[in-house]
Amino acid sequence: MARVACRVALAAAVLLCAAAGMALGAKRVSIPDDLRDVVDDEEDEEWRHWGAGRSRGPAADDPPPDLSRMDPAAVQAELLRRHTGPSFGFVKLRPGTPRSQEDVMGIATKWTKVLRTGSVEAKFVAVDFGTLMFTMERGQDVLEMKDFILSQPDAYEFKIGDQLFRRPGDPPLDQVIDKLQKEKRKKSGDDEL
Repeated sequence: MARVACRVALAAAVLLCAAAGMALGAKRVSIPDDLRDVVDDEEDEEWRHWGAGRSRGPAADDPPPDLSRMDPAAVQAELLRRHTGPSFGFVKLRPGTPRSQEDVMGIATKWTKVLRTGSVEAKFVAVDFGTLMFTMERGQDVLEMKDFILSQPDAYEFKIGDQLFRRPGDPPLDQVIDKLQKEKRKKSGDDEL
């Protein structure tokens, strides 16, 4: 039995040496450092700019708008567009959906990871069963984050500073909560009968 094991080990060693010898004897391809003469027409515009830093808000030579002729909502939108420092705000989750603490923390974790893949450095933290708080280092990403949050089915409204954002056509959160409470009272009243 020992002889058979020794022969098998010897055969395996010979095969391994033969494979290594063939690999070492293979012709090597040399790639030169100077690639100026190589024609590469497979790139699109996005690929050419991949990895480049994103613009840091409006251009420095962009003249400020005349705020005296703008309505308050337009002034707030312009200030939000030009914001560059750290920001924080809150997201109210869609009411009427029962959630556990793990569900809310899962939503916060998922949104943090998804935004990170889009190069938006935001961190979400669960405040209660219906509210998330977010912090972000670069305030110029606020508009991108607003679009992301309002595209999520779990989100109802997004608040940053004094500004409140909802999907078009959604009623204010207070009205939705009142409606849900009336339905709950009506249902509990029907159960008592």
